[in-house]
Amino acid sequence: MGYTKEQLLARLQELNIDFSCYDHPVVLTVEEQSKYVGHLGGALSKNLLLKDKKHRLYIVSALAGTKVDMKILSQRLGLGKGGLRMAPEENLLEVLQVPLGCVTPFALINESASAVSLLLDQGFKSKQICYFHPMTNDVTIALSSSNLDKFLISVGKQPAYVDLEASPVVGKDSPPDLADFVPSGVPNSSESVENVKPTNVPHQNVVPKEKQCLPEVKAKLKVQNKGAEKNQSKTPTKGTNVEKFVNDVFDIISPLFLSEVSKKLNVKQEELSSILDGFREQAAPDLESVTMSLKNASYTAGFEAGFETMLNLGLNGRPPRK
Repeated sequence: MGYTKEQLLARLQELNIDFSCYDHPVVLTVEEQSKYVGHLGGALSKNLLLKDKKHRLYIVSALAGTKVDMKILSQRLGLGKGGLRMAPEENLLEVLQVPLGCVTPFALINESASAVSLLLDQGFKSKQICYFHPMTNDVTIALSSSNLDKFLISVGKQPAYVDLEASPVVGKDSPPDLADFVPSGVPNSSESVENVKPTNVPHQNVVPKEKQCLPEVKAKLKVQNKGAEKNQSKTPTKGTNVEKFVNDVFDIISPLFLSEVSKKLNVKQEELSSILDGFREQAAPDLESVTMSLKNASYTAGFEAGFETMLNLGLNGRPPRK
């Protein structure tokens, strides 16, 4: 079983790491998080879990204002222009052992994430305080980059700070400058999805305050029957895998595109296929990123709607106690 928030905080205390802990409602974006801790000063972070074509995983932790171009980053790692994409939800649950919206460098404390590579924004080094989630997204931890380094070294990770906005030329005479950060192996998930806690139910009217986080109610994630899933329609919007969804969209659009363009330009479809393949490779990472954001937003909206209904009607449809 992966580390819980309480176990992580206890570990930080054992390492004599100075940090502050702020409680707030569940957030899935930097913009939402900023509403509750942005006024406190310090640097907000955005954290991405990326996957390459060989299923190797990378956590990219950047300042909220840093522009991360996945095509350029992919080239700098020596993976080609379309070598990186957003990792599916299954990798969050099984490898990092955190739910949606909770990607964090602290997840590297889990043994299942030992093969995950970490790239840190060099901008963190110039900030006195940096903000990250501690395995759950209803809490924010504030600490210095040096204390983050102390934690990473304790779990066997050498901190690596890079300029994520750089765009160096990569070619025959200019090898990829970040090739050393490509993991040597593929992570092995050591835990089933059932053992990973879902995102916490949003709190209401909570004012963030510094605190030692109290134990939270644990809930088991219900996994739907996989057999029934296979019998469902193959319509892309019903899938839960972002990569599959994007591939399905391309599979639907590509034949239509080839047919229309070949008619209007009087060009054979075979001649257009290579162009379309190149476009698909370049556009896929961006579409996956947008799709993941929409998925996260839908997940949160559904969760909040269900919670609001429960508050209004009470459990099992009974009026709430007065």
